[in-house]
Amino acid sequence: MKPDFELLRKINTRGIIVTSIESSKKYDFVSRFFALSYGIDENPVTSSTHCCLGPYWNWSKKLNKVVLMAYQASERGSCMKVKVNGDRVYLSGQAITVFKLNLRE
Repeated sequence: MKPDFELLRKINTRGIIVTSIESSKKYDFVSRFFALSYGIDENPVTSSTHCCLGPYWNWSKKLNKVVLMAYQASERGSCMKVKVNGDRVYLSGQAITVFKLNLRE
């Protein structure tokens, strides 16, 4: 997929999610997330979209699985385990700490 960022910038929305079944079967589904209205052409790894993709896009029901392996196919790319349990979605995978803050009274 080769997104036309200039065209996507014209769409008045918070973000655009693109998702598909992954053809190699290494992952259950792939996705990409574009947040151009926030000045982000493509978010490399987006946990909030995966919280939507498991239950909302019904990947869990379509693939008849409770635990799904997802791949966000950005330039950096990352995989994530998505577990749908009733009204909850649990995500797991590797993470990098980019900001740490301690609050005190």
